[in-house]
Amino acid sequence: MPSQIPITAIAQVPSPKNPINILTFPLFKNEKRIITISREFGSGGRFIGEEVAKKLGITYYDKNIISEIAEKSGLSPEYIQESAELSPKKGLFAYALAGRDITGKSVEDMVYEAQRKVILELAEKESCVIIGRNADFILRDWNDVLNVFIHGDMPEKIQRIMDLHNVGEKEAVKMMADIDKRRMTNYNFYTDQKWGKASNYTLCLNSSQLGYDRCEAIIMECVK
Repeated sequence: MPSQIPITAIAQVPSPKNPINILTFPLFKNEKRIITISREFGSGGRFIGEEVAKKLGITYYDKNIISEIAEKSGLSPEYIQESAELSPKKGLFAYALAGRDITGKSVEDMVYEAQRKVILELAEKESCVIIGRNADFILRDWNDVLNVFIHGDMPEKIQRIMDLHNVGEKEAVKMMADIDKRRMTNYNFYTDQKWGKASNYTLCLNSSQLGYDRCEAIIMECVK
């Protein structure tokens, strides 16, 4: 397991008038770079993560790990895509009322355990960017990991959802509320932590105020 790391501190938030100015203490003592990105729906976190992976020349993991999780859990890829990061649509009570086998595990528990094993294997294997799926918590005992949370302002998120999904404003707001609620419920249930709480992450960035390019630059600066 990677060795203990010092803290990285951001001395100044970049703005149009101020270039990126980050006071960096070496975050990674080893050559491996693991970046986890959690994000609000519509904040562009997935896009930012993919661009960071490209620029750093490391592997990007998102929906492409669904088949591995499905294989380990014995469930269909379609079910994994719907359930691996999101709570059931009925919310927290669905976890409490879920049917369980003789070991006390529900189907959702099996999905989470398979997901946890895949993420640990990926982090052990190579430098990478991992999107969502509670990866920040799963790798909480690892030291050379940068945990990022991307959030944004409501108008920008709504517009992005409208553009990407070809929906109206009302539907975009509904989609955002539903998906973020289900991500939060899943995260809170399996981690006993609060999704989006700044203290759970190394870095929290507002993509609406900073812009995607600056978010990418800050993340890459932190893993030098």
